[in-house]
Amino acid sequence: MLESTIATKDIIDRYNLRNPALFNAVYDLLCSSIGSLVSAKKISDTLKSNGYKSITPDTVGNYLTYLCESFLFYKVYRYDIKGKEYLKTLNKYYVADLGLRHAHMNYRQIEVTHALENIVYLELIRRGYAVDVGKNREKEIDFVARSSNDTFYIQVAYSMVDPEKAEQELSSFRKIDDGYKKVVITMDDSPFVLMENGYRKIYAIDFLLEDNALENV
Repeated sequence: MLESTIATKDIIDRYNLRNPALFNAVYDLLCSSIGSLVSAKKISDTLKSNGYKSITPDTVGNYLTYLCESFLFYKVYRYDIKGKEYLKTLNKYYVADLGLRHAHMNYRQIEVTHALENIVYLELIRRGYAVDVGKNREKEIDFVARSSNDTFYIQVAYSMVDPEKAEQELSSFRKIDDGYKKVVITMDDSPFVLMENGYRKIYAIDFLLEDNALENV
């Protein structure tokens, strides 16, 4: 499709890729996987099962590098909070332009929660935070955002109205006892900021409009 050609033609030409269809298949899969943990091997296995028999994890890894070096995607590493180390497997990729991604997908798979997560990530890096995906034992924290002065643990949830969903999001914060703020960014517009255990909630629109929203919550 046209959007795919515009977004990827220069990469295909620059790196003299001999199999544009395979490269575009990786691009398609990454577009549909924003906010999900992926690896070169997982993508390779998925595409191999879809008929791309010659693909290898090394090839996928190269393609992922090209997409990030071309500023179509950002790669976000996983950080083990308890072990205080970066993990070598399973990262997240966020698209630099959601409009381009949606157009490429013909406005299918909008996935509002993942789109909101992508928007929050882009805003965090715009504000100068260093951003990782957090691993808290068996739980995942959407973002660990660090500035020169502070650290924030952030969950992104479109809505916290459902008690089961709220428990799922807040459980990711439990057993972290370092004293840093733990914040949920949500589309629920509520005057109540404080939650259990000192966790905090920010209305997503307020977060986007106020550069110091995390510090002030």
